Amino acid sequence: MHTVTVNGAAVTPSKIVCVGRNYAAHIRELGNDIPEDMVVFIKPNSAISPVLRSTADGEALHYEGEIVFVCRDGAFAAVGFGLDLTRRELQSALKQKGLPWERAKAFDGAALFSEFVPLPAAIDTLELQLDVDGSRRQQGGVELMIYRPATILEELRKFTTLEDGDLIMTGTPEGVGAINPGERFDGRVLAAGKTLVSASWVAQ
Repeated sequence: MHTVTVNGAAVTPSKIVCVGRNYAAHIRELGNDIPEDMVVFIKPNSAISPVLRSTADGEALHYEGEIVFVCRDGAFAAVGFGLDLTRRELQSALKQKGLPWERAKAFDGAALFSEFVPLPAAIDTLELQLDVDGSRRQQGGVELMIYRPATILEELRKFTTLEDGDLIMTGTPEGVGAINPGERFDGRVLAAGKTLVSASWVAQ
């Protein structure tokens, strides 16, 4: 089982619960409709990886930067930065057929994470930034979310048990794109404009 680092200690998530279509601008850039209900899908523990890949099964992967929470005692206890990797062509084909997304979202190596740090009191000021080769590609935070953290937690509790260590990915702002080999990705989560945690990867 794969682990993440939370407050300096290794933690093994039982699952990664992902919220899709949570930023209106990202919904528009992919040509999707704003859903009536919160979109949720799950990545398994085996999706966690420290290695940023640019392809899977010969298909170019797309990056999606996200604010990610760690659960403890059924609540959000820590926060970090995450990359949700997507086989976009496959996802589009599956959506057209009305089929689940797991083949495009839950493959091995489809989730990368920074370390996780204690959740600040000012949770509504959280935002993410993602730079690729020094150029800002994504920026957005809680104020732009359709479903904010408290609502996400409330909705998830209605149908699933959140185990200690489970990760909640909260969706991505606009600016997603393909990953090219050799590119450097620098992601960070800020609170009230100050960096809480950051991580860097070079695409293989």
